[in-house]
Amino acid sequence: MKHTFLLIFFQLLALCSFAQGTNDSIIKIDSSSVLTLRTIDDDLSEKYKGDEFNYTFKTGESQNLLARFINWVGQGLSNIFGINISPQLLKIIEYIIYFLLVILAIYLIVKVLINENFNSLFQKKAKIINDINLIEEHIEGIDINNLLSTALEQKDYRLAIRYQFLLTLQKLSKSDIIEWHFDKTNSDYFNEIEQPEIKKGFKKIAYLYDYIWYGEQRIDNLKYTKSVLDFESINQQIQS
Repeated sequence: MKHTFLLIFFQLLALCSFAQGTNDSIIKIDSSSVLTLRTIDDDLSEKYKGDEFNYTFKTGESQNLLARFINWVGQGLSNIFGINISPQLLKIIEYIIYFLLVILAIYLIVKVLINENFNSLFQKKAKIINDINLIEEHIEGIDINNLLSTALEQKDYRLAIRYQFLLTLQKLSKSDIIEWHFDKTNSDYFNEIEQPEIKKGFKKIAYLYDYIWYGEQRIDNLKYTKSVLDFESINQQIQS
């Protein structure tokens, strides 16, 4: 009797659970809500037009320092003079600056590697001045003293500095301190010199020569007289 009562109890419990699940699965339809159909405005593109909606143009923290500076200049022109520069034009200016920086970097690298003045990069290797052809003639066979005297008579002190430098190279070559060749650079000759004092003196006159000759610096008699002391000093060391 007790077992029969428990069996009936569990059957009733199962039946109640089934009925509850059936009621929960019924979808109730809300007939009180009203649906409204929305449309896209025709002037949507005009409404969201402007730099703040241009997501292809980087701003703020996403830009590098150069781009921020260019934008700052552009904003300053707009605020002060009323000149509005488009983001596209600012980007073009940024690319142009990048290009110029690359050209500058290449120039500096080339100058450091070959250790020559910028003007000498675009000059012919054949250094022909006043009938001196350093390709066809060896420096030891040239009467540089005569050419130097002529330059001084004409008060061409810049050319005289060049002849002073060639005269020192001639003395170094005759003394077998360097092995002269028209295609060598001053750095090549500097590395060939073993005597410390002559090496130091050559570095100084090579700097003067590059600055005055390749730098196209106009000098007067006073500056020439002062500069020639360094040439005379190294020449005396070569002869001793």
